[in-house]
Amino acid sequence: MADLVPRAVCLGEAMIMLAAETGAPLEDVETFRRSVGGAECNVAGGLAALGIPTGWISRLGADGFGRHVLSDLESRGVEVGGVEDDPTRPTGLYVKHTINGRTRMHYYRSGSAAAAMDADFLDRPAVRNRLVGAELVHTTGITAAISTTAAALLDRLAALRDTLGFTLSVDLNWRPALWRDTDPAPLWRLLRAADVVLIGADEAALFAGTGDPDELRELFGARATIVVKSDAHVALALEPGGRRTEVPALTVEVVEPVGAGDAFAAGYLAATLQGLPMEQRLRLGHLSAAAVLAVPDDHATPPDARVRQALLDCSDDDWANTQVGPAGIRSPALMGGVV
Repeated sequence: MADLVPRAVCLGEAMIMLAAETGAPLEDVETFRRSVGGAECNVAGGLAALGIPTGWISRLGADGFGRHVLSDLESRGVEVGGVEDDPTRPTGLYVKHTINGRTRMHYYRSGSAAAAMDADFLDRPAVRNRLVGAELVHTTGITAAISTTAAALLDRLAALRDTLGFTLSVDLNWRPALWRDTDPAPLWRLLRAADVVLIGADEAALFAGTGDPDELRELFGARATIVVKSDAHVALALEPGGRRTEVPALTVEVVEPVGAGDAFAAGYLAATLQGLPMEQRLRLGHLSAAAVLAVPDDHATPPDARVRQALLDCSDDDWANTQVGPAGIRSPALMGGVV
């Protein structure tokens, strides 16, 4: 892919995902399906699929897995010129295993190339040039957790935001196991510095002690637009001036939930960069998440532009009667057809 300065930059870890091919106990599984995972690279791929020129910045092992990550992201339209190879540290990986209807993740990321990112990483010309040109930079609480040096990098990123003028987006992605015996103060600083905070009410309750949007506003400060996805499958955007917008999720025949939160972030952020009204930003978030929920992978091709526009513009009743599943989308907004 030609070197370019993308409108959106996602900064964080990528890993190889190995999905068990059978529901046997892990010790008996002989074959695995390989794909690329990681919150920030999932969002980068989702933004690119929605037509936003997007780059992903990180570090990868100079190994076959790292080369596969680059190839996969480039094939999905993501610019990767800001990625640094590490000759000594590996690319991280995780195993996804479903048994008796329950999916578990087994992570092997300690000492990875991405965990070695530090504040000086942002001074590399290939990274700095992309940050200078970006309208939006997105990261997550996972990156803040993978190492103390990565947390320091995000402190520096927040400081650069005011100098370089990009919008800083943060998805909480609270992972308690990553913060075990570690002070989450860097994550609190990052959330309070953000312009956009994406958060699930359930994870907010675990992290901050509340999932109430008004209480989260008090905790995070006045700067950000806070987007809270509730247990009732409603996304609420609370803007700095106090304006509130709520949009219910679509009805989905769920195949696999992993990756839906990243897809929601991509949809919401793409619509934000396109200057769409808040209701349509939330709708595109839900629609992007629904597309991922209906497939077994961590990401999915979004509906085509014609279908997206019809659903962004439809009435509340037509939105409420839209259904998404492995067979496609059925909606009165699409003249009752399945696409």
